Amino acid sequence: MAPDMRNSLAINILLFFVGACFSLPVQNSSHFEANRHKRSYSDDIEENDKTAMDEIIDINDYQGIFSVDGTSLREGDIVVSGRSQRSCFARSCLWNKSVDGHVYIAYTLSPEYSDVDIQNINRGMTLIEHDTCVRFVFRTHQRDYLDIQPKSGCWSYLGARGGRQTLSLQSPECTVSGVTSHELMHALGFVHEQSRADRDKYVSIVWSNIWKDRLRNFEKFKTSNLDTPYDYASIMHFGKYAYSEDGGPTIIPKRNRNVKIGQRFGPSDLDIMKINKLYNCDKDMLTLHL
Repeated sequence: MAPDMRNSLAINILLFFVGACFSLPVQNSSHFEANRHKRSYSDDIEENDKTAMDEIIDINDYQGIFSVDGTSLREGDIVVSGRSQRSCFARSCLWNKSVDGHVYIAYTLSPEYSDVDIQNINRGMTLIEHDTCVRFVFRTHQRDYLDIQPKSGCWSYLGARGGRQTLSLQSPECTVSGVTSHELMHALGFVHEQSRADRDKYVSIVWSNIWKDRLRNFEKFKTSNLDTPYDYASIMHFGKYAYSEDGGPTIIPKRNRNVKIGQRFGPSDLDIMKINKLYNCDKDMLTLHL
């Protein structure tokens, strides 16, 4: 082959690889940072030990979702409006109770959801309806309602805001029934269990094991606690390794270090009790477990 032809061929090959490199998608720094957090602890947790919040952290951090409409997500998945900044145990941010004793929460579902998504979301609603006076009803004319959308990540506003209220359940990751129940309980007005005002009596927060830019996710809310016991088994509890920097525990139970904290299956018995207390459910209004 002539020297000029060899040089031309070499140049063309070089241009091909340079062009391929410039055409590759660029991963932004926030997405890389999110992946760094995701790999730090959750991949090492046994599948059966994962909590609803572990799954939510995986999804939200992986997507790099740290704010909604300019409002930073508190504790990873709560959008706190100004009115409910202090705590949603104030009556001002609860859903209205009907004269028949039920709390009807109207909702709409995005047409983008699959049949399986809808089945799972409905299951998450049913888990909350059992043994409570809360009823989720498809919206007809109601002014206040949840607009459930497959946006990026899993997140909810805290308590009722009035008017259309977005709740994000990314498809299909966030539509599983346990995660759905978790986000719906935020919409009802509940914070995470380890954020209770009295949490230091029951758990130790290992601050040194937490990613430094995630420390704010372990702040406490000024809650009334509704005179209910602390619930290690709450669907609203962080997992033992939530936001761990080095794989070490970030939350350790005080009374029994080996007790399992959090889960992903649905509201615990104490979660149900809290709903009934917060909304003053009459026992005659409850839907019993079948």
